[in-house]
Order: sequence, then structure tokens, then C-alpha cells
Amino acid sequence: MNDQLFSDAEIFTGDPLAPDFDQVCPDQVVAELTPEQREQRVAALVVQAHQIIDKAWDLAEGRMRAAWCVLYSGGNDSTVLTHLVRDRVDYAVHANTTIGVEATRQFVRDTCTAWGLDLIERTAPTSYRDLVIERGFPGPAMHFKMYQRLKERVLDQVRSELVLDNRRQRVLFIAGRRRAESRRRQHIPFYETDGSAIWASPLAMWTKEDLVAYRAMHPDVPFNPVTDHLGMSGECLCGAFAQPGELERIRCWYPATAAEIDDIAAEVKAAGHAEPFCRWGHGEGRQSPQTGRLCSSCQLPGQMPLWETEAAS
Repeated sequence: MNDQLFSDAEIFTGDPLAPDFDQVCPDQVVAELTPEQREQRVAALVVQAHQIIDKAWDLAEGRMRAAWCVLYSGGNDSTVLTHLVRDRVDYAVHANTTIGVEATRQFVRDTCTAWGLDLIERTAPTSYRDLVIERGFPGPAMHFKMYQRLKERVLDQVRSELVLDNRRQRVLFIAGRRRAESRRRQHIPFYETDGSAIWASPLAMWTKEDLVAYRAMHPDVPFNPVTDHLGMSGECLCGAFAQPGELERIRCWYPATAAEIDDIAAEVKAAGHAEPFCRWGHGEGRQSPQTGRLCSSCQLPGQMPLWETEAAS
């Protein structure tokens, strides 16, 4: 039961045609705009996105540019982001988590080739298979640990390759996190520093409706068919936040990936892990309060799966 007295649309006091840095415009408000107004809004959001990137780079304080990188998972949101910044960045970066749909990895490679964008694809130093054989399959409580081992360490590797002098150089990582994705992300910063890395989230104030409008304005932005089939990019199938029926959907569309999960499950059980930790997507354990900067492609609790969102619209 929702005990909120007023809807987000009723509380919103901003101007949807002049997006600011304080209030995210609710999807309901954006959906009521005319096509022309939605294009006007997206044009303003594009300007804002580049302003966020510029302000993020101000944090370099005159240090040399090692590289600007857009973090590209292969999901539809990150494809929009990559299209938006493709002329400003030096590289796209993709983390091969060792547990994902190969078709998404190939989609990333093909899209970067089509756009003339150099791709850095790196693999997690410890494979998902090895992690779960040692620890058992993750539930919500282990999600952040999986993020650290499968994605964060890939970025640490990329940073070490690009930044040759930690005092004099900075690398910019541009991520696709949005405040409207979930309540856990409603306060994500526009930009922040992390040692020799600077992070920017230029889509922070965008809604799902804005991403749809951007695609309508730019028909050269491709769709990843994996997202259409699974409701997510499928680049990380660690199972920490697996939804009911998710493995069955994977098995229907990507049987080789499901077979890989089955093989890993057999090894996890043989390693002595009992229920529920011998079962992929068991969902046991309290969710960690931490969330990773690259986990915008994860289906967190409180987020509507894509297939439900589309059915409700």
C-alpha cells in the first residue's frame, strides 16, 4: 500500500521545459508534454549533461587528461549515454563480468565499431565461477561484494593502464546513473573524485521518458535485443537481485547462458554449499545499503522490471 498523500507529479514545482539541478521531473509530467515540448526538454537536458561533464572535469584542477571514458554496459540507457558523449570521450569501457549474455558483449563491440569509438574491454581478474564456488551464490546482501569483484576491479585495472602519474594525471569516468531509477539513487552526485579518477553522471536528472524521446530524435541509436528479451542488458547475471522467473526467461532466449549457470550451480553444490546458497537467484539476505557506481543495469528492489513498465504504459 502506498501511503504517500500526494503524487510526485503533484509535489513537483519545477519547469519541465527548463530542467534544473534540484528536482527530477516525474515521468507522469514528462509524459503529458507534447512531442515538440519533449524535444525541447531533451535539448535542454543535453546541454545540462555536457555542463555536468565540464563541471566534473573542473575537479581535475589543471591536471593532465589521461583519458575520458564512457562506461558502456550495453543496456539501452548506457547506449543513449554513449551516443550522447561519443564525440567527447577517448574510450568506451566495458566490464566483462564473466557471467553475462555474450550477445550483449558483441552488441557493445559492434556499436563502438559503428561509431568509430575505441573500446576497452577488460575481464574481472577473479571469475564469477571461482567466486561462487568459494562463497556460494549471492543474495542481496552480497550484491555490493559482487560489484566490487566483477566491475570495480575492472575499472581499477583500466585506471592503472591509463593513469601513468597519479599526481599529475586524471581519468574521467562517465556513468549512466539516474536519480529517477530508484529511491536508493535519488541522491547520486553529479560528479565526485576517487583518487586519480573523476566520476560524472550526466544523465542524473533524466527520466525514462526522456531517454525514449532522445531515441526518437536520434534513430541511429540502436536497441540491444537482449534488453528487449530480458528487460535488462544481461551484462551481469550474478543473480543477487534476480527476479522470479528470470532464469526461465534467460533459458528461453539464451539457452547457452542458462546452461552455463546450470554448470556453475552443479560445481557450487559439489563444493559443499547448502541451500539456499547452492541455488542461483535465491534472494536470501538483507540488502546492503551500498550500491556501486556501475550498477545502473542491476534490477534493484523497488524498480519496476522493464517488461512490467511497458505492460503498464
